[in-house]
Amino acid sequence: MSLRLRIQLVITALTLAFAAALLVQQVQDTRRSVHEEIETSSRVTAQLLARVSWVYEQAGLPGMVGFLERLGRVRATEIELRDAGGKPLYASPPSPYKAGRDAPAWYARMVAPSIETREIEFAGGKMFVHADSSRAVLDGWDDLLRTLALVAGGLAGANLLAVWIAWRITRQLQVVMDGLRAMEGGDYRTRLPELPGREGRLMSHAFNAMARAVEDNEAQRLAAAEARARLDENRALAHGTERRIEEERAAIARELHDELGQQITAVRSLALVLEKRVGTDADSAAAAKLIGETAAQMYTSVHELIPRLRPLALDRFGLVDALGDLVDDLRLANPGIGFEFGAAPLPDTLPGEVATAGYRIAQEALANAVRHAGASQIALTVRVEADSATPEGDACGAAPDALCIDISDDGAGLASDARQRPGHWGLLGMRERAEALGGRLLIASCEGAGTRIGARLPLDVCAASGGGFAAGVTRDAPPAVTASAGLPPAGTGADPAV
Repeated sequence: MSLRLRIQLVITALTLAFAAALLVQQVQDTRRSVHEEIETSSRVTAQLLARVSWVYEQAGLPGMVGFLERLGRVRATEIELRDAGGKPLYASPPSPYKAGRDAPAWYARMVAPSIETREIEFAGGKMFVHADSSRAVLDGWDDLLRTLALVAGGLAGANLLAVWIAWRITRQLQVVMDGLRAMEGGDYRTRLPELPGREGRLMSHAFNAMARAVEDNEAQRLAAAEARARLDENRALAHGTERRIEEERAAIARELHDELGQQITAVRSLALVLEKRVGTDADSAAAAKLIGETAAQMYTSVHELIPRLRPLALDRFGLVDALGDLVDDLRLANPGIGFEFGAAPLPDTLPGEVATAGYRIAQEALANAVRHAGASQIALTVRVEADSATPEGDACGAAPDALCIDISDDGAGLASDARQRPGHWGLLGMRERAEALGGRLLIASCEGAGTRIGARLPLDVCAASGGGFAAGVTRDAPPAVTASAGLPPAGTGADPAV
């Protein structure tokens, strides 16, 4: 049911209720008026009877007829005189008031009281007297008709007023509905004009405030979507750049190892031969020895540089051997720190990008622990397990296996705001490497109680390359390393902090 129809029905019902009350009151007033008319007639009749008795005693029936004819019509009273044989001698003339008209019988029965005819007997005849309320009833009927006409006019006017009010209200609502439909269609710049009336102004102001809020939210949503798209593009670009850098590093490392290394070895061999052949020429022997020593230093520098560029063991023997060499080198360079390394068997089909990212993350984490943690014990574990971050599976339809690399130390730990301070590019770089492959990096640290870093890198090709940035959201675990907790033995797979 429409609002316009509901308003019309309500106003019509109220008007009809008022009209019914008015009509009931009108009928009751008419009934009281008729009763008063009858009472007046009764008093007149009583006076008439007193006079008629005297006239009859003086002049008999002829004198009574003359008296009644001179009397004429008595208000609201019908008088009839008959002789002893029942012959009519006199009857009251009809009332000239509204002659020829009478109220409907049903209405007369409703408002007029029951009336008894009074009979007065004489020696030579009989007189009949009874009250006549027909004129009073007719007056009431005419008043009722006028009231009904007024009610009909009022009902028509009320309905016209209801139609006008409903049209005014629904016109404003239609403007609001048009605005809502426009917003539903995506036009968030829609604004309503100031509607007439206090409520209309409030409604238009509220709608416009809502529209501005929706427009602002949509603009923010689009800006956030664009920012996410740019972030994804930047991550993809960074990932591609990183991959390209790794390729160039590998090429340079191979070139240094295969070409420059052999050339330096050849120079060193020639210097040794020259040193033996110069004999007693001390200057030539010294020059040849200097060349050999310089070539040896160059050879050492090149071999120290190659692992920094790209560990050849990573391509030739795999991630476990490369990490083992890294730990051995750190153990030799830092005799005051105890290193533990544990590795579970890794699949032969470990993707190259995953292996490279895992190596770089471990390399950076170990370097940070050595340089900044002040640790006396550092542990590195490597394993492959089902990725708990995707228990329901990824886009490929199954939960992928993940390369898990955990580095823990018993050093000073990270300050509570360390990861928010500028300059912590190492942590940022590790995180970006993990997220670029659809993985994640978790850090658990408590100031003064050590640090644990865990990287989860999915092995599945789809998870690693299929836009896995959403799955790689970094979640920093709560501080879980305490001063008394110690470190789990390397290679046990224990990972309480990550």
